Amino acid sequence: MVKIIYKDFEGTVREVDAKVGETVMETAIKNGIPGIDADCGGACACATCHVYVDASFMEKVGTPEDMEQSMLDFAENVTETSRLSCQIPVSEDLEGLTVTTPEAQH
Repeated sequence: MVKIIYKDFEGTVREVDAKVGETVMETAIKNGIPGIDADCGGACACATCHVYVDASFMEKVGTPEDMEQSMLDFAENVTETSRLSCQIPVSEDLEGLTVTTPEAQH
């Protein structure tokens, strides 16, 4: 299991264990994390799982592919650390990953 830390825009922290191979979005849904709706179920067809990745993890999670970048165009308040959590697979390298949900998703 890999520890993932979800923060909301107010600073509330929720720490959960994630299975390697699942996505950050799937882990959020299974653990009832507010602010990650995942309306499309992880098909990269909406932006309701938008998160801000902690800058120290950006190299490990990588940059968005074209399809994800297109979906981020529909999200509010996108930054250079924005990612769709459905497109971030959990790996051992992501131990302690912190993501923050945007205020617009609450």
